[in-house]
Amino acid sequence: MLVLAAAVWALDQATKQWALGRFTPGEAEPFLGRLLQFTLVFNPGAAFSMGTAFTPVITVIMAAVGIGLLVASTRVGSRWWAMSAGFLLGGALGNLTDRLFRPPGFAHGHVVDFLMLPDFPVFNVADSFITTAAVCIVLAAIKDIPFGGRAADTTTEEGDHRG
Repeated sequence: MLVLAAAVWALDQATKQWALGRFTPGEAEPFLGRLLQFTLVFNPGAAFSMGTAFTPVITVIMAAVGIGLLVASTRVGSRWWAMSAGFLLGGALGNLTDRLFRPPGFAHGHVVDFLMLPDFPVFNVADSFITTAAVCIVLAAIKDIPFGGRAADTTTEEGDHRG
């Protein structure tokens, strides 16, 4: 989980640095026609630019999520949950890094977004992994995959169940 989170974080930060060096803020540059365009924007808020006046609060929440996931990493026993949590932690840390170290200042930093789909807010690689993690978590819940791994078969020879 932690190796995956580190890889997601590194990919997010590398693509943001690339976007910062390659694109002019606010100018759309087609990549796959109108399906996918690059446009550099700086987001002071949460998802969909909501809560722009609460950047420090969002920063604290993101830090708490990161700490919670690090604590949970000691109990994860399922590869599915490890992957999901790795995606979520890496994405959260990617955006938290922006909040902490990008202008306009510590805990007030704006998140670098640069991927644009039609009729959808501009986002980044971290956001993509956070969304993927959410889908994986829903699927884990639907499939009843325990966080600590698959439950052991507790059926005895007589056929009774011990839980």
